[in-house]
Amino acid sequence: MGQVGFKLRRLLDWSNTVTYRPQGCEEGGLTALKFNYHAVPLNIIDNGHTIQVNYAPGSTLTVGEKIYTLKQFHFHHPSEEQVNGRDFPLVAHLVHADADGHLAVVAVLFEQGSANPLIDTLWKNIPAEKEKPQDIPSVSVQVQDLLPDEHGYFTYVGSLTTPPCSEGVSWFVLNSHATLSPQQVAAFAKIYPKNARPIQPTNGREILQSK
Repeated sequence: MGQVGFKLRRLLDWSNTVTYRPQGCEEGGLTALKFNYHAVPLNIIDNGHTIQVNYAPGSTLTVGEKIYTLKQFHFHHPSEEQVNGRDFPLVAHLVHADADGHLAVVAVLFEQGSANPLIDTLWKNIPAEKEKPQDIPSVSVQVQDLLPDEHGYFTYVGSLTTPPCSEGVSWFVLNSHATLSPQQVAAFAKIYPKNARPIQPTNGREILQSK
């Protein structure tokens, strides 16, 4: 494969900014991601850091023999990942946990293009007051609607980029990108002009790419 310049933002010390530029990614031997997501009633919160949707139990991500349950997903503007030096206007982080509490996050990068209907639904239901989750049983959401058609990915072990900044997180950054409209980007940016963390060092972490 060709060389890939991949940057990641990893929250350890908010005051430190270090750029990581590996010369390439090893490819092969990685299992496909298997998504088994179900529609759930909307539970949404503006937690003061981002817009977050808390997901009812029952939706899973399977990676090999490991099964993770989707807990929540949230957004950052701009993206907290870069590929070949390219920023993206938005990223969704889908946060999962297995039965032992190990975390896995799927990152979906968005580029400007067609509007995303699910994002339209979410933005219309952002609570007016911060830090107060809203249950909206009349609105059903299916997180699968955020995913691109292809599910190849980059993977590495890092940490959460928001408090509590847990270490040992398995990250899966999808190679393909979803789209959203300029208006949808602007609507989020009006609330959070920049809620992405600075680029952090990988400290020797290996980044792999699936076939």
